[in-house]
Amino acid sequence: MKVDIIGDVHGCLNECTSLMNKLGYQHNGNNYFHPEKRQLIFLGDITDRGPDSLNTINLIYQLVHEDKIARYIPGNHCNKLYRYFLGNNVQIQHGLETTVAELNRLEKDKQQLIRKKFITLYEQAELYLQLPEINAVIAHAGIRAEYIGRYDKKVRSFVLYGDVSGEKHPDGRPIRRDWAKHYSGSNWIIYGHTPVLEPRILNKTINIDLGCAFGNKLAAFQLPEETIVTVDSQHPLQLEKFHQYN
Repeated sequence: MKVDIIGDVHGCLNECTSLMNKLGYQHNGNNYFHPEKRQLIFLGDITDRGPDSLNTINLIYQLVHEDKIARYIPGNHCNKLYRYFLGNNVQIQHGLETTVAELNRLEKDKQQLIRKKFITLYEQAELYLQLPEINAVIAHAGIRAEYIGRYDKKVRSFVLYGDVSGEKHPDGRPIRRDWAKHYSGSNWIIYGHTPVLEPRILNKTINIDLGCAFGNKLAAFQLPEETIVTVDSQHPLQLEKFHQYN
């Protein structure tokens, strides 16, 4: 098994397709494929903030459900968009407003098609992926070693939102504990969720959310090779959006 795990795309479609090209994925006019039969894995937060969330949904739906060369797990932004599509009362902010604005520019039948595709993606996705063949676990915001194999409410919150303390930074962002500092498992844990300027590797965990929508890079982590492949963002750099670990 050979996989290419792509960090938070956040509607950056051009960078996503550029990264796929760099990883060797090809298009035959109808379908994507990899000549070496590699598999793509998207670790959540495929929409919001970037300029082309809807076509990113179309692409990832095609890769997962039509071409069958990719897998997808949800992130917190995916969860919020899913609840929006179900008609729940969610706050249209923190990036969701960009996706909703795109939707509102579409005709109703096209809106419904996107809604159907995204709901299918979300409802058929696993909360996180265990890949024993390559000693890896892929979870949007990470996962504690003792949580692997569990799917209860506490684990679901951790995987989607991280190890939140309940406190907030002055700008309103939640304060998260540094769970990776204490990880001592033998599996790779590949995650995103918290934008960093460079991939953060610690105790066999790696954060590959390089903040593409905030102007840095889009990254993929390849296993079993343990290599990192990136493309530059096409957007202005917003340094204040990146997390600095102590």
